[in-house]
Amino acid sequence: MIAAIKPAGTNTRGLLAYLYGRGTHDEHFDPHIVASFAMLGLPDPGRDENATLTELARHLDEPVRLRNSEFGQPVTDHVWHCPVRAAPEDRYLSDAEWGEIAHRIVQAAGIAPAGDDLACRWIAVRHADDHIHILATTVREDGRRPKLHGSGVRVGDECRAIEKDYGLRQLQKGDGTGSRRPTQAEMHKAERLGWDEPSPAWLQDRIRAAIPHVTSAEEFIAYLEVSGVEVQIRRGPSGDLLGYAVGRPGDVNEAGEQIYHPGSKISPDLSLPKIKARLEYSRPEEHPTARRNHPSTAWHQATDALDTLHTDLADDTHAQAHITALGELIEATAQKAPAHLRSELRAASKAFARAQRSQIRAEDRTAHALRRAARDIVHTATGPDGSALAALVAALVWATIVAARWHQAKHHAHQADAARQAVQHLQIAADRALAPTLADLTSRPPRDQARCVLANDVRAAVPDHAERILTDPAWPALATVLADAEARGYQPHQLLKEAAAQRELTTARQPARVLITRIQHAGRNPAHLRRAEAARLQSTMAGSIPTQQTGNSRPPSVAPSPTEQQHRQRR
Repeated sequence: MIAAIKPAGTNTRGLLAYLYGRGTHDEHFDPHIVASFAMLGLPDPGRDENATLTELARHLDEPVRLRNSEFGQPVTDHVWHCPVRAAPEDRYLSDAEWGEIAHRIVQAAGIAPAGDDLACRWIAVRHADDHIHILATTVREDGRRPKLHGSGVRVGDECRAIEKDYGLRQLQKGDGTGSRRPTQAEMHKAERLGWDEPSPAWLQDRIRAAIPHVTSAEEFIAYLEVSGVEVQIRRGPSGDLLGYAVGRPGDVNEAGEQIYHPGSKISPDLSLPKIKARLEYSRPEEHPTARRNHPSTAWHQATDALDTLHTDLADDTHAQAHITALGELIEATAQKAPAHLRSELRAASKAFARAQRSQIRAEDRTAHALRRAARDIVHTATGPDGSALAALVAALVWATIVAARWHQAKHHAHQADAARQAVQHLQIAADRALAPTLADLTSRPPRDQARCVLANDVRAAVPDHAERILTDPAWPALATVLADAEARGYQPHQLLKEAAAQRELTTARQPARVLITRIQHAGRNPAHLRRAEAARLQSTMAGSIPTQQTGNSRPPSVAPSPTEQQHRQRR
């Protein structure tokens, strides 16, 4: 159940006209009062043909008129409006049940505390099966104003209790870090202008898309401006940037003036101080283009940066910083990924935005590696090769699962749900990214005898997950990867052990696919290649010592290692 307290209004009669009207799409049926401040005698235009909206408004506004006449300074923000809506899957609630719910809501809000005979006047109007509207005038019978500070939190807590008491869908308690919901006016305006989403949501997407591209607040403002966002900034006498607000082109008020939204009102983590904390570091860094020496290096380095994520979650402030930076990396990947993956990655980025913030303060400087990886990706001139992208998206799936677990352990229900939603989109993207590679690998499998030997390697290297790997539909493709690697001088057993040790496999839906991306990433990452070459040289030197040859246990379809080749030459 959701109770959405609206901004204070000024026109009681105007709101009543909406509540008793037909609605914008003729969706209002049988409007009538189900509860009110008065037990008897209140005119109800929905039940009494002689009652009028003007008469009902006069009853509700009476304490306001008395206060205005006594104090001389008129009260103009006196209309309190709170729609209360049940979930679509909830059972039908009777008028009596909605009336009880309305009484509980106004008590929790402070509009009409229990036992207070001098409380504010209010009514609850029902004009649809699934919701009511509570209207109150916020001047008490004694002329004082009610104490409504924190009413949103109290009403939310009461809604959670109502859900339990009435057997309704139970929502998670809010923590004050959610983005502002669009108003009905904003949603209707977007529909009227043919926009896919209201302006605040559109602006939030543009702000988050800008963050991976910049390293300072000034760059951030400049990037928004060149991206087509209307920007209004506030500077101090020294010229320092103190605040910003953004507007969507074409979003104007009745006077034709551009409408601006402060970043902090769009989302709590998009205020200027919080963006500065994420962007500005204690040490300068090279421009991303100065660090790259190969088109796919940025993608490999991003995957490497994710490998240490689980070790960075021990400290809460570090964990929150890394999860925030993870969202930036997902956004960067979505911007540079091929078109067939972009929609799912963008959906993942949008979903994960809620997981990027919590009540825990982030120590942003600790997430330097992830943020640098995100900037490197958005500054790449070319897209990644297939294996580099598949490895990164697979790593993002794992990292997002880790983030969801951390939030769940900290009882951050909304953030954990958001991370799980992002995982679903990332898994679809990961499957699509790996599909061409799987098709190629599956088309050239090793011989049956070689595959049997490789299966024994799997059982020896990763015994806890061996059966899941060998029954995975992608096992033939993994066997090809291992055979190819062995032909280049790698040891399949060692490759499997290293790949499995990088990140846990328990949460992997298809462990063979995960191992394919990890092994291919290790085989093409320049840093891993250098380490592998050193290991092969050491192995070759050790193999040059004459030993008694006892025969070759590898099948002839698998290329021999350099050591085996030396033994054969001696024979």
